[in-house]
Amino acid sequence: MRLDAAGLRVLSRQECLHLLSLTPLGRIVFTDHALPAVQPVNYYLDGQNIVIRTATGSKLAVATRDAIVAFEADDIDLRSRTGWSVTAVGSARAVTDQAEAQRLAELPLTPWAPGRMDHFIVIHTEQISGRRLWSATGQATKVLH
Repeated sequence: MRLDAAGLRVLSRQECLHLLSLTPLGRIVFTDHALPAVQPVNYYLDGQNIVIRTATGSKLAVATRDAIVAFEADDIDLRSRTGWSVTAVGSARAVTDQAEAQRLAELPLTPWAPGRMDHFIVIHTEQISGRRLWSATGQATKVLH
């Protein structure tokens, strides 16, 4: 088991992907008018790709087209002070192929926000890292779902 300088357990790529598959809510970090922006999104992990569904022409759809973005998801238990955090960096692209869009529309990715969400963003996870938070007693956390 590898620990970082803060004593947090460093997760492998496979562990990170597994944890991303367990929670439906994360945050995407992108550039908006040359400034960093963060937006909460619901998502689905499709293989090693993060899929986000949004409205065509939305700020998120426009800002992430062919851009490098960061993505973060976590699950924290405040009472036990345990949990995990995973961060991914990768290329985002708008899905323009109709067959791919149809396939993605069949994923269990139901938008939480109101309105028509028929635009898909796919983030290829090029870099991924994660940490597991430990309790004060030194016990590793279990998956919280």
